[in-house]
Amino acid sequence: MGMTYVQKVIARACGKASVAVGDVVEPEVHLAMSHENGALVMNQFAEIYKGTGAEAKIWNPDRIAIILDHRVPAESSKTATNQKKLREFVDKQGINKFHDIRGDEGGICHQILPEYGYVRPGYVVVGTDSHTTSHGALGAFAFGIGATEMASVWALGNILNVEVPATIKVNVTGKFQPHVGAKDLILNIIGQLTAEGANFKVLEFHGETIKNMPTSGRLTICNMSVEAGATSGIVPPDDETLHYLKNTAGVKDKIEIFGPDKDAEYVRVLDIDVSKMGPQIACPHTVDNIKTVEEVSGKKVNQIVIGSCTNGRLDDLAAAAKILKGKKVARGTRMLVFPASWRIYNEAMEKGYLSDLAKAGAVICNPGCGPCLGVHQGALGDQETALATTNRNFKGRMGNPNAEVFLCSPDVAAASAVTGVISDPRAGGR
Repeated sequence: MGMTYVQKVIARACGKASVAVGDVVEPEVHLAMSHENGALVMNQFAEIYKGTGAEAKIWNPDRIAIILDHRVPAESSKTATNQKKLREFVDKQGINKFHDIRGDEGGICHQILPEYGYVRPGYVVVGTDSHTTSHGALGAFAFGIGATEMASVWALGNILNVEVPATIKVNVTGKFQPHVGAKDLILNIIGQLTAEGANFKVLEFHGETIKNMPTSGRLTICNMSVEAGATSGIVPPDDETLHYLKNTAGVKDKIEIFGPDKDAEYVRVLDIDVSKMGPQIACPHTVDNIKTVEEVSGKKVNQIVIGSCTNGRLDDLAAAAKILKGKKVARGTRMLVFPASWRIYNEAMEKGYLSDLAKAGAVICNPGCGPCLGVHQGALGDQETALATTNRNFKGRMGNPNAEVFLCSPDVAAASAVTGVISDPRAGGR
């Protein structure tokens, strides 16, 4: 029996000819990423060497990436002090893949890694963030781990005791309707699988729809694979992957691509035709509580959030700006926009997208994760409702357990900003 894509990646990272589902292995790590929680990893890393007399030295600083993005600029003295400690650690360890709070190279970690070409097909990527699954969009086996595990990776360069996961094959066919896209697709998949339907498995995406999907959309579907419980989401690399890495990320060295074997074994095959799929909405307080936009249309919205590592890319902002250009955000509704990186921010500014959004009444914020996890900027008031392009809507996710968060695409968010209620963008707004 042949191997799935993730089996091939793991086998290569272990120096083996093959691996089987259920094998426990220790693959080499090609990239290890942390954001502000790197301060906790740093403390755990020091503990490894405590009492040994040996210097706490990272195994390979070129394979570490640290990006400040969750609380930027710092919202408290505690955060600022942790960020200061990380800067000192980065300097001492010689870590070059460091992105500070800067307008020329900063942004959200899951945008920075692909944007700068840090992720390649066939890589094993670990991050102290659950949405590290994003990087499967570029053909990496990417998944989140805890601070203690990451400290071990910093010391050894391997991830210990990894069980080779089974894989669910997702075949996607058909052409999206106008105002329907990757976010609607992954919400639909999560609704079908449920929040635990892909536990300890990998979602491997195939089909003509995926083949024609830009990397921005692939990042969205891989990012949210974890919301179905998946260890990782993966799009086997193809011409689009090469195009993105060479033309957007500026990668100049040779890139090897490969795919799963034709006789690879899958635990399940999910076939989806998107041609009749409409906009999807994740309703409070779980991501798998999926309804069609028609089922929730008319729900009053107090706050709209467009951005995050899920939907803060240039085409997301372009879609929102196109809907809002010449219109106004409804009175009683506030709209916040968070581009995923400063590169995207600057491109959107040059193309006029940010101006169109601001003239409509949106508040343009710096790239960052703040409102998505509810720790910085954009918290909700009691009994308020948010409609967001972010990736989670758990109780308290946007800073208040007495509020509600609905998830949607940028198109739905923009159309709803105009009306002040959840609206179908295919209806043209008001």
